[in-house]
Amino acid sequence: MTHALPSPDAPLKIGTRGSPLALAQAHETRARICAAFALPEAAFAIVVIKTTGDDRALIASDTPLKELGGKGLFTKEIEAALLSGAIDIAVHSMKDMPVDQPEGLVLDCYLPREDVRDAFISPRLGGIADLPRGAVVGTSSLRRRAQLLNRRPDLEVVQFRGNVQTRLRKLEEGVASCTFLAMAGLTRLGMLAEVPAYPIAPEDMLPAVAQGAIGIERRADDTATAALLEPIHHRETAQRLAAERAFLAALDGSCETPIAGLAELSGGTLRLRGEILRPDGSETLTDAGEAPIADGAALGRDMGRRLLERAGPGFFDWRSA
Repeated sequence: MTHALPSPDAPLKIGTRGSPLALAQAHETRARICAAFALPEAAFAIVVIKTTGDDRALIASDTPLKELGGKGLFTKEIEAALLSGAIDIAVHSMKDMPVDQPEGLVLDCYLPREDVRDAFISPRLGGIADLPRGAVVGTSSLRRRAQLLNRRPDLEVVQFRGNVQTRLRKLEEGVASCTFLAMAGLTRLGMLAEVPAYPIAPEDMLPAVAQGAIGIERRADDTATAALLEPIHHRETAQRLAAERAFLAALDGSCETPIAGLAELSGGTLRLRGEILRPDGSETLTDAGEAPIADGAALGRDMGRRLLERAGPGFFDWRSA
């Protein structure tokens, strides 16, 4: 069946958050579809949607993400627009995505994954090892906070939200000695040359599940859009995320849970590493395993269940605190 392609008279509406990084990801999605079908940019409309997590007052006050509502913090309003027909596709940072989609929506298109590593950001220091005892460190990520305190319990970790420019200004003002960002975001924004960023090996700081990956969500019954997205879908990224997100699902992960996970491919084999932590960094549990790529999701589920069993009663008590 042949479907009509988007055109300037009937553009495809791309829903996205309004941050510079979110817009860069929407523009990348548009560019890839344009290239696949030789379409002009005018055949697409970028629709900016404000989410709960984008509230400027809450960002300015460094309100912890946990206090803003957990799952769906950066996605609920966008998915509502998708279901209503106000937009045709939604472009997401996959690390922000809950593991379950609302009924009627499907997430089955991923762009090639960027650098998965975290970056140490400081105008004066070159890495975690350079931080003096008792240094103040800024991050809004529960995962990074827990990983840092597990490795360096002497550090003082403070809430640090906002875009790249906001965080750099806070560093210059002396609010903290350093902060952390995803290498993928800095790369997509073209800011690596101007930001004092030092990549952190996954062995030293295991990244968030799906970090560096862009997912494109659509309505499940929209076959025309499905056909439009098929040529830009990156199978290897999908295979890696299947394992990582199955791991996350087994742990019921959200913005409230310090969970890290990374899947890597080698030939026909998928290797998965996972980590769960108490928010104060006092305890961390890790696991790793390998399986054929086709069994990646099962590997992720099994690993999540094993870690839950090892954690035992009480490890996740803070979920309902």
